[in-house]
Amino acid sequence: MSAKPLLADAPWLTAGGTARVLALLNANGEEGRVVGGAVRNALLGLMPGDIDIATTALPDEVVRRAKAAGIKSVPTGIDHGTVTLVIDGQPYEVTTLREDTETFGRKAKVAFGRDWVRDAERRDFTMNGLSVDANGVVYDYVGGIADAEARRVRFIGDPDQRIAEDFLRILRFFRIHAAFGAGAPDRDGYLACIRGRAGLASLSAERVRMEMLKLLLAGGASDAALAMADGGLLQALIGGVAYTGPLATMIAIERELGLPPSPTRRLAAMTVAVTEDARRVALRFRLSNAEAKALDSMGHRWWRFVAKDEANARRLLYRLGAERYHDRVLLGWARVESDVRSSHWRALAELPQRWTAPKFPLKAADFIARGMAEGPALGHVLTLAEDAWLAADFPLEEAALASIADQAAARVSRDQKH
Repeated sequence: MSAKPLLADAPWLTAGGTARVLALLNANGEEGRVVGGAVRNALLGLMPGDIDIATTALPDEVVRRAKAAGIKSVPTGIDHGTVTLVIDGQPYEVTTLREDTETFGRKAKVAFGRDWVRDAERRDFTMNGLSVDANGVVYDYVGGIADAEARRVRFIGDPDQRIAEDFLRILRFFRIHAAFGAGAPDRDGYLACIRGRAGLASLSAERVRMEMLKLLLAGGASDAALAMADGGLLQALIGGVAYTGPLATMIAIERELGLPPSPTRRLAAMTVAVTEDARRVALRFRLSNAEAKALDSMGHRWWRFVAKDEANARRLLYRLGAERYHDRVLLGWARVESDVRSSHWRALAELPQRWTAPKFPLKAADFIARGMAEGPALGHVLTLAEDAWLAADFPLEEAALASIADQAAARVSRDQKH
């Protein structure tokens, strides 16, 4: 075990809400420490993110002390030892030290304890098994400091046992490596993930979605996805072909264009060749309605962009709107062109920045004035006129619009007679 004052000067720890919670817990023989990801992030020079706190105090005692200090407490998981304290709108999860007495898949029977070592040993990865006290002293019972410095994501103890306790740890292994690791994944952990991959089928779609979308946003998403595909894990998750090449290209395109990373765009690049793929992935990952619609739109005839000139692209931009158009262009680019500096594709992608589609200027009144009665035929003639207006490249001159309206009205009249 090592204990070093590595975070003694961390302002997020020594002041504000975190300091108040720790002061609340560090009294009358009890102790509180920040644990997990916040410690890992701080050691890596990153923002701490969500701050989770472990304590020797039992949940009822945490609630009692919070009430006495005028701090709001929410029993978010009190049966499992977790109370959320809210200070200035910021939540702090406080969990009593635990040790597993029995594990079966995701579920485990736990007993409250006072042993910081046992609590660390029940966590997933060494760099997540660290804790820090109110003075900035970091406690390492599992080799997490060395692994964090080496950017090595390593299971605590036996990887097979850790995975059997919760098969979501397979996805977390690749997600944490993509976000904080360097080089190839830890070999022992990687092989254990492959051995345990059948357990992925037991995970809920919601849990898979959460981990996969986080993974796709990580800096090492491309390499992590490739490692998952090589190990036969990615195909099992998505139920189809994993397109790791287009995913890598999509990430490179986003960086080339200075775009914020989009998990939905990246998911489409990795999984979608046709709209049937989009629907399957949306179902398997239980995507939100907005995510599912975006995936479906990107997969719809994206290949038409391969030979698109700007006039045709403008028509598609008009039909889709800027956001849907942009995502579909990027998917086409990622799937057919490895050159992220392609001037053709860049021009298509940046079209919404250069050109705004005008509104269709013809109205129902224009056709009623030409003798058409209200009803289904009126909707039909407006559709015909809009198609003709798009084909003529969005003219706005009165003569051109009158000609389009006359021709559309005449065609509908002929069709009605026949």
